[in-house]
Amino acid sequence: MGVESRPELVRHCLPWFMPVLVHMTLLHLHLLSDSTGETLEMVANAALAQFDDAEVIRHFWPMVRSMQHLDRIVEDLAANPGLVLYTLVNDETRVRLEERCRALGLPHVAPLDSVTVALEDRLGEQAKGRPGRQHQMDEAYFARVDAIQFTIAHDDGVGWENWEEADIVLAGVSRSSKTPTSIYLANRGYKVANIPLVMESPPPPSLFSLRHPMVVGLTTAPRRLVEIRRNRLLSLNERTETAYVDEERVEQEVAFARRIFSDNGWPVIDVSRRSIEETAAAIMKLHGQRQEQPAVEGPKAI
Repeated sequence: MGVESRPELVRHCLPWFMPVLVHMTLLHLHLLSDSTGETLEMVANAALAQFDDAEVIRHFWPMVRSMQHLDRIVEDLAANPGLVLYTLVNDETRVRLEERCRALGLPHVAPLDSVTVALEDRLGEQAKGRPGRQHQMDEAYFARVDAIQFTIAHDDGVGWENWEEADIVLAGVSRSSKTPTSIYLANRGYKVANIPLVMESPPPPSLFSLRHPMVVGLTTAPRRLVEIRRNRLLSLNERTETAYVDEERVEQEVAFARRIFSDNGWPVIDVSRRSIEETAAAIMKLHGQRQEQPAVEGPKAI
């Protein structure tokens, strides 16, 4: 009576023939960064992906660079106690946060600390401790912006005259994840063009004579492709009984594309059960191998 209760991990006493039920605690996850917080968010997402039934409320606090800002955040920490993850390089701000977390009894973790310490040890120098250093507008930043602009301008077979300037050209039938994969690669600094392979409309001859870019074929299981296309038509409120989603026709399209890949010795990636990130990672690996050994022949099914 009169005592505030909090949800806890509770195991109910059940008969031996019934499974143990576990009521998961609602977790408030506080993410504090003195920069954009993008890195911290990716770390949190990667860790949370390991928990299927996690009930998490996120509190995202980017650009924390003053004591006044931190003090306002601490009020929310007290009102919504939970786990605190932080990437703060300013010693004063960091110490204040750690002190307040200890006073509130909140667990707090700096996920990049162990990596930074290990690098300092191996490199023999101390980390600079500059907020947002990985986001600074250096040459690599502008190269990435240039790659994004190039990729957007060369989507879906557009601008084939400039394909020789690309780092990577993706080819595949419609709805084989060419555009989202291209955009992801562009954000990693690669200039990417993509082209749909259509049986009635052969690609421009320049596709088969490219020297600088690596051409990669994207393929997928026909039945899976039919499902994706049908969902696409439904989202557009268009009729779904067309050759575009006819399974026999789709099988012919996929076979047509595979023949082109094989005839030209292009590496091939099956995207049937891959996420965009996984497909992009496989492409980047192939590109790295090509840079080391430019004379690689024959198709490679990934």
